[in-house]
Amino acid sequence: MEELAALGTVTRRSSVLRTDPIGAAQRRFANAAVVLESDYDPPALLAALKRMERQFGRRTFRRWGDRVLDCDIVLWSCGVWTSNGLDIPHPLCHERAFVLGPASAIAPDWRVPSGGLTVRHLNARLTRPRPLTR
Repeated sequence: MEELAALGTVTRRSSVLRTDPIGAAQRRFANAAVVLESDYDPPALLAALKRMERQFGRRTFRRWGDRVLDCDIVLWSCGVWTSNGLDIPHPLCHERAFVLGPASAIAPDWRVPSGGLTVRHLNARLTRPRPLTR
């Protein structure tokens, strides 16, 4: 998280959440969220984040595999961005507790443009206990 200061000002940061792997990955992950104020537009910010991942040793040869660092732009203060393979809000953010948990700790009232629900509401929907079905 400290390295993100090179890209702007980190105004809020969540604690780190340990989560089980998804897909081909074999090890647990450490997930967190930050609010970053930056002058970069989304494509420039994503390019800078990918450079940072490579500097930390990330190799992109295996999708969903183990990785040293994975940085995503999940939400953006200007709402929606769709261009050249970059979609904000992240299309799967509403399905990922490892995203919504940390995000709801630092920006619970932030509305996700696709659907208009808050991060807190989406997290509650995803993590609420469900009755057992027969």
